[in-house]
Amino acid sequence: MTACCGRAQWACSEDERPAETAWPPHFPAGYQFPRPGSRYGQYVRGRATSERANAVTSLVSSRQTRDQETPPDFFYFSDFERHNAEIAAFHLDRILDFRRVPPVAGRLVNMTKEIRDVTRDKKLWRTFFVSPANNICFYGECSYYCSTEHALCGKPDQIEGSLAAFLPDLALAKRKTWRNPWRRSYHKRKKAEWEVDPDYCEEVKQTPPYDSGTRLLDIMDMTIFDFLMGNMDRHHYETFEKFGNETFIIHLDNGRGFGKHSHDEVSILVPLSQCCRVKKSTHLRLQLLAKEEYKLSTLMAESLLRDRLAPILIQPHLEAMDRRLRLVLKVLSDCIEKEGYGSVVEDDLDSPNTHTPPSRR
Repeated sequence: MTACCGRAQWACSEDERPAETAWPPHFPAGYQFPRPGSRYGQYVRGRATSERANAVTSLVSSRQTRDQETPPDFFYFSDFERHNAEIAAFHLDRILDFRRVPPVAGRLVNMTKEIRDVTRDKKLWRTFFVSPANNICFYGECSYYCSTEHALCGKPDQIEGSLAAFLPDLALAKRKTWRNPWRRSYHKRKKAEWEVDPDYCEEVKQTPPYDSGTRLLDIMDMTIFDFLMGNMDRHHYETFEKFGNETFIIHLDNGRGFGKHSHDEVSILVPLSQCCRVKKSTHLRLQLLAKEEYKLSTLMAESLLRDRLAPILIQPHLEAMDRRLRLVLKVLSDCIEKEGYGSVVEDDLDSPNTHTPPSRR
């Protein structure tokens, strides 16, 4: 299933598109994803891009409850993956009008009938077991937390998960993976170059594909998106290969967002503060979402109610987004004061594909 086919019909052109400028598009309340089928296991095993490159649907579940925060002693690269973060990221992406996250919806999954009994993946099948509490559990294969001690367990075999409608098969639409220029070191002691060099963005600006087109501005959009979620795990991003450098970024793999509502990780905003560049459409949208009548937390809360696993986020996470939005606008305000509006804000509103602001029902 792609964004333009399958049982949840998504329009592919502006003329066919439903009225999504008012609210983010969602799956109908009664929508059921197709039965996962015998190949489902290979999409459940891990979260690496290479393992899911040709997937039609992918399941993400969580080892945390809604009200648990990431432990303070955890490194960003050992954080849990959260199914509710994937769901919330899709809704946030639409409200921000980026539209770069493939559709994601939550549902209850029967681990016995929909995974264990239909998978042809023997390695995955062997990780299923019955816990002392008589619940069905499995742990799959991945880099972190794939062990009996960190298994995913149902009640007794029902488990919450997020299902993502993925992109066309790689045989039809090849994608290119890019290293994020502001990638973290993924090391316990070492820092990345951008963390120690305040002029790092100047180097990035001279490097293709960031020296022309909209790619650098797209990175700024992605930076804002990640900061609002608290996602520190953006090590790579993808684009469609066919369109070369003149294309948009796909916001995949958002499961490590929404881990801490009590802490704002300002280092995520470093690309924005170093480069001092933003699209006019993004700047206007952020200013709109800071207004009381279009408050980001309110729009997110109402949007997330449509998911069948609601509530997706607890109130402190919603309030954290409003707080972080103010921090983003403060960074941009400081940039404009220092460098001037014309040097910071890039006018992209001449594009015929520009979306309109959200409206309230």
